[in-house]
Amino acid sequence: MTHSTLPHAAPGYAGTAIFLHWLAALLVGACFALGLLMTDIPGLTPTKLKYFSWHKWIGLTVLLTMLPRLLWRLLRAVPAMPAAMGRWQRRAAHLAHLALYCLLLAVPLSGLLYSQAAGVPVVLFGVLDIPALMAPDPGWKAALKSAHWLLNYSLLALVCLHVLAALKHQCIDRDNLLARMLPFLRPKQ
Repeated sequence: MTHSTLPHAAPGYAGTAIFLHWLAALLVGACFALGLLMTDIPGLTPTKLKYFSWHKWIGLTVLLTMLPRLLWRLLRAVPAMPAAMGRWQRRAAHLAHLALYCLLLAVPLSGLLYSQAAGVPVVLFGVLDIPALMAPDPGWKAALKSAHWLLNYSLLALVCLHVLAALKHQCIDRDNLLARMLPFLRPKQ
């Protein structure tokens, strides 16, 4: 997963990569918001159960869409970084993207395992039973609940850093980096 530095590199990501990026952003945002909402509802209500189902469906969708996204990312060159970007910034960007990909896999997987450790079946969209990867286990339930929480907040922190870095490049550096993912910002040629 290296960044292309060829002079003829595409000025931005391909439409497929842009679509998968913003789909992940939308799904992760919705899943996080639902997670906060559902855990604030006291007791076990029909509304809370509905939100838990939606949260799981969205989380599994994130996990399932990460597979083609990873494949696309491995098979396609990444647009070149701005020439003025320092080596440490390139390294930081690469490591941050790698961490984002890892967390986008680990967060939904930890949620799936947490549900299964709690003995709660996961049924995607109410119709597709997800095979159990583990048997119910109270010890693992507690550990996976903590792991899911920690991974979620790590993802939130990294997404915030990602957004701040993109805004810094757009508003302070003015290097047009954000236009790689937002084609309407690209200069007309």
